[in-house]
Amino acid sequence: MTTTAEHLRNSLDGRFRDVKNRVRQELSNDVFRPHYTPNTVIARTKVAEQMKIMAARGAAEDGFKKEHGGNGDVGAAVTQIEMLAMSDLSLMVKAGVQWGLFGGAIENLGTERHHEAYVKKLISLELLGCFAMTETGHGSDVQSLETTATYDPATQEFVIDSPTPTSRKDYIGGAAETARVAAVFAQLITPDGEKHGVHCFVVPIRDDNGEDLPGVTTSDCHYKGGLPGVDNGRIQFDQVRIPRENLLNKYADVAEDGTYSSPIENPNRRFFTMLGTLIRGRVTVGGSAGAAARVALDIATRYALQRRQFEDPDGGEVLLMDYLVHQRRLFPLIARSYALQFAQNELVAKCHELQTAEDPDPEEQRELESRAAGLKAANTWHATRAIQEAREACGGAGYLAENRLIALKADTDVFTTFEGDNHVLFQLVAKELLTAYADDIKGMSPVEWVRFAANFAGERVLKRTAAQTIMQTILDSREDNEEEGSLFNRGTQVQMFEDREEYMVASVARRLQAKSKEMSAFDAFNSVQDHVLHVAQAHIDRIVLEAFVAGIDACEDRQAREVLGLVCDLYALSVIEEDKAWFVEHRFLSTERAKAVTRGINDRCRRLRPHAQLLVDGFGIPESLRYAEMLHPEKIPDADEHTRKDATSAGVI
Repeated sequence: MTTTAEHLRNSLDGRFRDVKNRVRQELSNDVFRPHYTPNTVIARTKVAEQMKIMAARGAAEDGFKKEHGGNGDVGAAVTQIEMLAMSDLSLMVKAGVQWGLFGGAIENLGTERHHEAYVKKLISLELLGCFAMTETGHGSDVQSLETTATYDPATQEFVIDSPTPTSRKDYIGGAAETARVAAVFAQLITPDGEKHGVHCFVVPIRDDNGEDLPGVTTSDCHYKGGLPGVDNGRIQFDQVRIPRENLLNKYADVAEDGTYSSPIENPNRRFFTMLGTLIRGRVTVGGSAGAAARVALDIATRYALQRRQFEDPDGGEVLLMDYLVHQRRLFPLIARSYALQFAQNELVAKCHELQTAEDPDPEEQRELESRAAGLKAANTWHATRAIQEAREACGGAGYLAENRLIALKADTDVFTTFEGDNHVLFQLVAKELLTAYADDIKGMSPVEWVRFAANFAGERVLKRTAAQTIMQTILDSREDNEEEGSLFNRGTQVQMFEDREEYMVASVARRLQAKSKEMSAFDAFNSVQDHVLHVAQAHIDRIVLEAFVAGIDACEDRQAREVLGLVCDLYALSVIEEDKAWFVEHRFLSTERAKAVTRGINDRCRRLRPHAQLLVDGFGIPESLRYAEMLHPEKIPDADEHTRKDATSAGVI
């Protein structure tokens, strides 16, 4: 008989639950047991060992097309890498770089000659690669990368060069030690001196002995804020020559004589089409951050269910979880974790559908990219906040490495800025909203965008991500009154989220229209940037709520649905409380009703208290991956034993 916890887990796992259950089983192997060491030699060696085990099991094959030696199951590939976050974020990043970014660039930007030469080797780890996009001077602004690839028709070679100090490739996972080949993003220049924008090239960087090849200089980023198992490094090129065929030429090519051609004439559209094919990295980073947050909240919740502090009236001591303030700290974050995972499930499913389709719809592709950007930002910011709160909620014990929370905190910190700085990603979301998914919007400068938005911002229809029939039924049930209980009405909640988003979109459009007449386009954009970010937040909050609604509807068990209903209330009311000032200022909430929001959150926290363990059981984190010593005080080994275990497993002693 399926338990309520299993029903919750099945609902939260979504379409790819079988994949998740398989990965849970595989990660129960002792070699994937979470470990912490600041020693980069030990950590990197451990990750390399784990990667080989994964490759031997065929873990990477889902991410590549059948004709290239894979299984063609995009959703399963994304899901597997997300799940690695429960074990070790360094392993997740290394797998994501090798098979997601480097492998994804080869498969999605290359053609048959590249697929035949590289894909099977990179799947098996016979060929280790890295993804060399970010530079010291340019991260989020990829179109302005300074590395050059100049074609020489005399030798039919591209010359890869780092012409300035800021053109050095920086923070590149795998570049410090392991990568033999790099997928290098550089400005393509033809013999006539014309620049054709950023393209991707396959560039060998090391020989079989691990030595830098002529003209290539690599270096190690060494210690970082976290991720000790990832060998982040830097690469500089000094007139490195590669064959013409090393251009990944699906979207553009250069003939032997240096003639440039592309099936996509518009350079901006070409660039964003190329980047759009690499969307999986952004999807995976968001999902992995969400998984890490769930591990932290699971640990903190279980600790609060066994840790007692201060005397109760009967002479005993009070469980931490019995204090409302502790419930207030953890339950809203647990609710947000549920909500974000339902949204992530929809995102992965849509990514799978579009990347396995014969002829994906361009508008759906743009919507996918916008949603991936927004959810990546939402998930990673949530992870940073949730893990910190979980650490504090465990007091001094939470600060010990053996209890995992500091490693989760350190390892996920960079997630808010890699695969796109979150503030930049939220601007991308808002641009899409304000321009009704216009074809060329992502390539526009702020000046061009403001001019466009000022004319067209009003022409948009709210696009729902959940099933329209479900949402309409929910909205039809809304209670438009000042009764405190109406805040628990799902239709009222959805309507408040939709009203906020629609009002914000319209108001920022009006501001842009007015300001574009009285100041420069850049100043107009700059003056509403805070408003633009708020629009994006409102949009993401709304699609996350819709996903939660659809997730509850799909749940097969009545008891599980009731619990999910309470959790959904807590998510919705928490979002409203965080933006309470806006709702009151714009008269969507009276002051009395605003106070009722706070009372409503307290009510849902109290009602969820008996289900505290059930909620984290629903996260489905295997006991072997939870692994915090403070939850098993009778098993605490001494620190020297930890050190010996780590060193032995890494082959150091």
